[in-house]
Amino acid sequence: MWIYEKKLQYPVRVSKCDPRMARFLIEQYGGADGELSAALRYLNQRYTIPDKVVGLLNDIGTEEFAHLEMIATMVYKLTKDATPEMLEAAGLGPHFVNHDNALFYENAAGNPWTATYIQAKGDPIADLYEDIAAEEKARATYQWLIDMTDDVDIQDSLKFLREREIVHSLRFREAVEILKADREQKKVY
Repeated sequence: MWIYEKKLQYPVRVSKCDPRMARFLIEQYGGADGELSAALRYLNQRYTIPDKVVGLLNDIGTEEFAHLEMIATMVYKLTKDATPEMLEAAGLGPHFVNHDNALFYENAAGNPWTATYIQAKGDPIADLYEDIAAEEKARATYQWLIDMTDDVDIQDSLKFLREREIVHSLRFREAVEILKADREQKKVY
């Protein structure tokens, strides 16, 4: 299903070592409304969604993995030159003790990722509304992350990700309307 290109979907540049910002960004790596949760949610829901919109879940779910890779790259670049003291000062001391500089699926508070973050009701309309909400929450988080840094390079990548969340939300809204129209059509067998 996938072909991997060894390049990021959008360039990730970092101006300085900033473990504090890395700690905040980890929310989009392993948090409830982060990229891993989104990718798994959409790729799981596709099994019970009508064929008319299944491609949308495949496409967006796959793109979310590309976003996960971008977040991982940002976190890595923001922490690669950090000392243990800098990590501790940024609130990443427990992470460092458990994982060194390795990434781990957790939220900004250090809570590990859990499957309870993703939903699948089996009702296409309900699932798509869940997906719209997830995209809007991710968009809001990206805006707050943009507001938390003065690094224009990080802001650039975060603005790209924020805009993709808006596009995904719009696409899911279109899918809801397609399915509603299909549901209201008289069926002749």
